[in-house]
Amino acid sequence: MDVALSPNGRRAMRVFFALVIVFLYAPIAILLVFSFNSSPIPVFPLSGFTLQWYHDFLTNGDMQGALETSAIIATVSSVGAVALGILAAIGLTRRRFRGQLGVTALLLSPLVIPLLVLGVSLALLFHELGMQRSIYTVMIGHVVITVPYTILVIRPRLGQIDASLGEAAYDLGAGPLTTFRRVTLPLILPAVVSAFMIAFTTSFDEFAVAYFLVGPRLTFPVYLYSAIRFPSRLPQVIAVAVVVLLGSLVVIVLAELWRRHAEARLEAAA
Repeated sequence: MDVALSPNGRRAMRVFFALVIVFLYAPIAILLVFSFNSSPIPVFPLSGFTLQWYHDFLTNGDMQGALETSAIIATVSSVGAVALGILAAIGLTRRRFRGQLGVTALLLSPLVIPLLVLGVSLALLFHELGMQRSIYTVMIGHVVITVPYTILVIRPRLGQIDASLGEAAYDLGAGPLTTFRRVTLPLILPAVVSAFMIAFTTSFDEFAVAYFLVGPRLTFPVYLYSAIRFPSRLPQVIAVAVVVLLGSLVVIVLAELWRRHAEARLEAAA
């Protein structure tokens, strides 16, 4: 690309790239700055430096409970979504059947359905089934909205695996479960980890569906929505947002490094 661009074009691309980076990360930098501001009102100029808001967050039992609830929901729903995504990806990749295009569209439809509509629909469904709103209904809702992401991540990786490997395992006497555990799963493991991380972050940050399905135990996004309406709680919200952002960044970087290492090891073994 550099060869095809003129010097002015390369400079323009660098400027454009810098503007994109600023646009993406400036809000995070502003949050970080205001989280140490001694004034409860997030405005410039800053009033002074303080760690009070982080201390208040660490002693806020309700906020920590909401974080714990979101972490539990995200973990359980991500495991369920990955399991269903693996099964769906295997079925769509290894088999050809009538109506496959329609089934694929149905499985991926939550990607195009507005989350508000999906949340209302699930709330009505659970009401008709007599299910009380709780973290379990939120888990089910988050499985519904994250399964498409897992399919989109796992299916391409599964399509790169030679089907003859599984056939060879069958010829050597391995059953379906053994073939999956010893052959297929190790080869798709990097994609599985990536799918889990995408599902986890999607579930942890999701608000619209959780708002309609949550019970007495609030999820973190729903708690933030209720807390941000009170100006006195805003500094704590900013502080916990910084903690969650930095924690998510560390986890994503570590997961990506592990994924690259795993893929390099698989390529070397091949």
